[in-house]
Amino acid sequence: MTRVYAVSDVHGHLDKLTAALHTAGLTDADGNWAGTDARLWFLGDFFDRGPDGIGVLRYVRALIAQAPAGAIRMLLGNHEILALGMHKFGDTFVPHDGLTLRSFERSWALNGGLDRDQELLTDEEVAWLLDQPLLALDAGNLLMHSDTSEYVEWGDTRDQINAAAHAQLHSDDIEVWWEIWRRMTSRYAFRGPSGPEVARIMLQHLGGHRIVHGHSIVADQLGIDAQFLTGPHLYADGLALGIDGGAFDGGPCLVVELEELGEPAPNS
Repeated sequence: MTRVYAVSDVHGHLDKLTAALHTAGLTDADGNWAGTDARLWFLGDFFDRGPDGIGVLRYVRALIAQAPAGAIRMLLGNHEILALGMHKFGDTFVPHDGLTLRSFERSWALNGGLDRDQELLTDEEVAWLLDQPLLALDAGNLLMHSDTSEYVEWGDTRDQINAAAHAQLHSDDIEVWWEIWRRMTSRYAFRGPSGPEVARIMLQHLGGHRIVHGHSIVADQLGIDAQFLTGPHLYADGLALGIDGGAFDGGPCLVVELEELGEPAPNS
């Protein structure tokens, strides 16, 4: 039986990632792929706030090349959108009606962007990132980066959402790109009294029995320091699992084995 794992929000902490993958038995002592009966999902945010975002990207791609086809996959996070927007548009002004000047460069700097990541990012790596999806379904788990309901603004099914976002990311319209960044930075849709119902509606529309996401640090939700976090957080009546360990904030890089929840009739 294939084991399914997910990890999110590495944020340039390559050392934490490699240690966590080895502890989970997915890589050997040299950091090479060893997950012979496993499938691994990266839920986005390789870049920013940590020392080596480009190193994380290149390490993950090296693992993908070692592993059987489809064994390791990636979803885009908001910091991929930000890094790519910075690469593409830099300090170009984003038109809007407000008074504050908006640009990808400004947001990138405010969100811990590193010059080194931008300087080393190649056109081939950009093209590869642009082809990654936003959503996936595996073992009954609906996988996404952000704990937001804004994904449905792209469409009614996973395939529609992935196709629409893919088309927009291949456009040269800075306002379209900024809207993608805005949507992907929203959060907390599954918290609070209405959270379980929002999660339930998302699952009904997009498939799966449980949402698995990163983006929002689990320790913040639990009211503890990230360094004391030991695992993911199941909430929203068991319909949402947060796996962002807060690696950039002193927390762990969580490599989480996902429960096999069965495959519902997929809403693709």
